[in-house]
Amino acid sequence: MAKTDSPLTLGTESVSKLLVQYSVPAIIASVATSLYNIVDSIFIGRGVGPMAISGLAITFPLMNLVVAFCTLIAMGGATISSIFIGQKNESRATDVVNNVMVLCLIHSVVFGGLTLLFLDDILYFFGATKETIKYAREFMTIILYGTPISYVFIGLNNLMRATGYPKKAMISALLSVAVNVVLAPLFIFTFKWGIAGAALATICGQFAAFVWVLIHFFSKSSFIHFKRDNRWFTPSIIMRIYSIGLSPFLMNVCACVVVVFINKALLDYAQGDGNLAVGAYGIVNRTTMFFVMVVFGVTQGMQPILGFNYGANKWDRVKRTLKIGIVAGVSITTLGFILTESFPDTISSLFTTDETLIDIARNGFRIYFICYPVVGCQIVIQNFFQSIGKPQISIFLSLTRQLLFLIPFLIILPRYFGTDGVWASMTGSDLIAFIVAVVTLIIMIRRLNKRFADIRPINQTP
Repeated sequence: MAKTDSPLTLGTESVSKLLVQYSVPAIIASVATSLYNIVDSIFIGRGVGPMAISGLAITFPLMNLVVAFCTLIAMGGATISSIFIGQKNESRATDVVNNVMVLCLIHSVVFGGLTLLFLDDILYFFGATKETIKYAREFMTIILYGTPISYVFIGLNNLMRATGYPKKAMISALLSVAVNVVLAPLFIFTFKWGIAGAALATICGQFAAFVWVLIHFFSKSSFIHFKRDNRWFTPSIIMRIYSIGLSPFLMNVCACVVVVFINKALLDYAQGDGNLAVGAYGIVNRTTMFFVMVVFGVTQGMQPILGFNYGANKWDRVKRTLKIGIVAGVSITTLGFILTESFPDTISSLFTTDETLIDIARNGFRIYFICYPVVGCQIVIQNFFQSIGKPQISIFLSLTRQLLFLIPFLIILPRYFGTDGVWASMTGSDLIAFIVAVVTLIIMIRRLNKRFADIRPINQTP
């Protein structure tokens, strides 16, 4: 393996250089994935119709659940493998990779199978109506059949980055997006497969990336790769994966719950335009997730650096990584604020030509993005605690933004302000969650400063 890709440089190379080396590929991959989601929605909106956009929005909570059961394994495994490599324990890092592979297959079969059995009931619970159910059903049926491919791809791709191959992880994501973007218009416009064609294109793209990551981990030239003699199902490792992966898991579960509340609130308070209001939320959500995914690219790049140096007791490097990450995160979401407040109609018109849908989305953009700059800071802080193996704090911060503050706002504000109250609920919860995250970080940094004051970094000579 090339020196620049070696995970051992995580403890010696310049933090700024490492962040560029690890974050830029992750950001490129995240941007590509986000653009695919946006382009896919554009294809669906223009090729199938505005009601299909609403049907797609109904699938968001279920998609969050699909991702939740995958990130439970992927993020937990990535963090643990980085810490083991920082401790120079390559055998245990290999055990993690083996266990992640097995868990991805188990989770995909169990979750995908159970969800398919009750799909219509789940979609109606998430806010589907008789006008949108057929679109949501067609899309999710194909996605659920493809979960074994999706889970293995996502799980191993996170491990690829964590074990020292950020560029290869980027390539796998780009490969998935490229295949998807090529096939989606072919399936939707040429073959006339509608929203089902968009879902099939998604699975085809993920299959291409699935093959790529398997080739990497079966190759003996990879720093960490599958080894038959290492452990494949280890209770102690599985428990650690679950404990650390619980934070991103709950974050996605909370996102699922929140979308249900938002969809139902929009259906209740938008009167005759309820389905279009849900579609408008789909447009706003796709847009906000673009910038969130870029921030996640930064945190994905930070994760192996934080995990390695925390495991090696190099606390100063951990703090330096965190500071740079916060600046980057805030810069990204501030750009999102500027663009969405300045050009809401331009963004909405990419997805649809329906004037009512554009009007509703414009109002959503104006209100929701008011406090958006602070979101980047909150996300970086939350992922910081996950990356250093403190899942309880990360879980708490996840719950504050997506559940503890948002749900009460969604219950109260729409009663007085209608659909404006729905958008304002998201804004208010973001602001309060940011304050809580900053206070928590200050308290924990002081405690960790004291803890590391008398600890010598691993392998440092006296």
